[in-house]
Amino acid sequence: MPEYPLSQHAPDRLKTPSGIPFSEITLEAVMAGRLSMEDLRVTAEALELQAQVASEAGRPQLAENLRRAAELVDVPSERILEVYDALRPGRATPEKLARLAEAMEREYGAVRCAALIREAAG
Repeated sequence: MPEYPLSQHAPDRLKTPSGIPFSEITLEAVMAGRLSMEDLRVTAEALELQAQVASEAGRPQLAENLRRAAELVDVPSERILEVYDALRPGRATPEKLARLAEAMEREYGAVRCAALIREAAG
């Protein structure tokens, strides 16, 4: 497993969401219109690599947070904000949280995030 930061130790393993290699992410490429803001987003694969680094460094909680983040890369911002708001104290009933957890799992495959929501519902 490469060391952190991945951009220095494993740049060949990093790509944009559209598959452009990390080495091609340059200011020149942006100015020439070869990259968009979408290309600057983190990928689930990059977050999983970071989770592996964290795990091997003895930081399991950070690794789990990164894996949950990886589940969220394709979740619309509106849904993330809905979940965030529901998780605030007194904002949602356990039943509503259970429904949100089910939706996250069913619609986005976000199993880890759903488990965290269910834990909060308890």
